[in-house]
Amino acid sequence: MRSTKCLLFLCLLIMSPARLSAQEGAGDVVYVPTPQVVVDEMLRMAKVGPRDYIIDLGSGDGRMVITAAKKYGAQGFGVDLDKVLLKLSNENAEREGVADRAHFIDQNLFETDLAPATVITSYLLPQMNEKLRPKILSLRPGTRVAAHDYPMGDWQADESKEIIVPEKTVGNPGRSYVYLWTVPAKVGGRWQAQVKSPGLPGSVELDFAQRYQKLDGTVKAGTQQVAMVAPKIQGDQLSFGFVMKPGDNLTRHQFNGTVKGDTIEGTVQVGAGAAQQQLPWSAKVVQRVAGPQ
Repeated sequence: MRSTKCLLFLCLLIMSPARLSAQEGAGDVVYVPTPQVVVDEMLRMAKVGPRDYIIDLGSGDGRMVITAAKKYGAQGFGVDLDKVLLKLSNENAEREGVADRAHFIDQNLFETDLAPATVITSYLLPQMNEKLRPKILSLRPGTRVAAHDYPMGDWQADESKEIIVPEKTVGNPGRSYVYLWTVPAKVGGRWQAQVKSPGLPGSVELDFAQRYQKLDGTVKAGTQQVAMVAPKIQGDQLSFGFVMKPGDNLTRHQFNGTVKGDTIEGTVQVGAGAAQQQLPWSAKVVQRVAGPQ
């Protein structure tokens, strides 16, 4: 029985460079540190700053949170199941003078409360990323997620980068991959919008089809319905445009708004050139669409 377990463990180690942790309970842990150059790039891509709270899932020796605290003035914590590494990481935070802003706890990462985070970082296997994905997508819109080497299934990254790391000898030797996502607000469904525009009736219907941060949509005003132009959701920031009658400047609209749960508020630019106006608009959700959004 012991030999079978050891053989399985060695096979998993060969198959993947990431730390392998029995996150469902006690078990063997393989620790492979994220190279410091990759740590620096993950934090740079996530635009970490002094107002950020970072949670590192599988924190190892603590370098991710310690670097965020020391270099960018951020605060946060890391979780791991290896008590030796947890002791080491807390000692490292003390030595670097950031123990008041960086600490490390013994906790199952699937049970960790991620709600305080503005930034989440990880170096986990693909199946672990996918298992965490629904929990991450339920977080506050605008939360940034940076991962080393492994994506999150069919949730395409907003940004990715390949880094040459000569000292890396596992996985794809000499190369690391960094992925960044921003949690999008959920707008999929039908919304009723109020727009004080001379080119529209007072109320228009917005219909959004959402797949993570990818949007399509239509606008219905009176008896007319047209497709949205370049709809986009970035965190809680929504934008889209449309033209009701080609060639008629009064029917050119460019919407920008902030999603706040079941409401959206913002401004709309109407018309073009010297006749352009900027007007307020708002919307309330009428019907949500369930799905991976």
